[in-house]
Amino acid sequence: QRRVREAVVSTQSTGEFQTFQHYFKQINLSAHTVMSEDQATAGSSKTTPKRARPEEMELDEDVSVKKPSFPPISADKLKSDKSEFRKVPIPPHRFTPLKENWMKIYTPVVEHLKLQIRFNVKTRNVELKTSPETADVGSIQKAADFVRAFALGFDLEDCLALIRLDDLFLESFEIADVKTTLKGDHLARAIGRIAGKGGRTKYTIENVTKTRIVLADSKIHILGSFQNMRIARTAICNLILGSPPAKVYGKMRTVASRMSERF
Repeated sequence: QRRVREAVVSTQSTGEFQTFQHYFKQINLSAHTVMSEDQATAGSSKTTPKRARPEEMELDEDVSVKKPSFPPISADKLKSDKSEFRKVPIPPHRFTPLKENWMKIYTPVVEHLKLQIRFNVKTRNVELKTSPETADVGSIQKAADFVRAFALGFDLEDCLALIRLDDLFLESFEIADVKTTLKGDHLARAIGRIAGKGGRTKYTIENVTKTRIVLADSKIHILGSFQNMRIARTAICNLILGSPPAKVYGKMRTVASRMSERF
């Protein structure tokens, strides 16, 4: 407004006073209309009452909420009508040990786990199947791990621990998974470092970590609990990467002593 007034004073001498006065009136009218609209919206917002939300209305009412009760499911209900099936392939070099120890494999699977087992000569697989007498749902997986451990080359007495205990597992890996550049004589030397002279290194790792290890060419199979397998796997990986056995023994014994102190 001050600028408009200054413009009016400066233009009085030129005879343009009427045009600026008309422009000033238009500015006042526009400002008045804007203020009236703001007042109308403010008044409408004050007059309109707030609606109560349905959530607030529900909270006001006293509703008794019952806790859900889930009774334990019996073992009979866990059983499915369909029978489960497993196949365990047997390598050719394990056919003869399988024939010689067939009754020792057959007895715990059928009598203790209540499963059906057979050896398919055409497909060369050991086939496992649940029966109506099977009590535990996880029995077929235990039996599959038991037969698979025997097929990998573990002793039968060690394999039976998979059926008796719940916290035993199998793990398999190759030397190429640890270091891919080992080939030829370098690969043979890595296998020799793991086995040691007369198998001493392998037996030492087994005794310290309370696991069982099978060296099948460039493949390594470990049987044991999860924590013990981790210690044994770390020791084997260090040997593959070129660490001297004495250094590996020291680290392994310190870790094993810490694990025993925890328990």
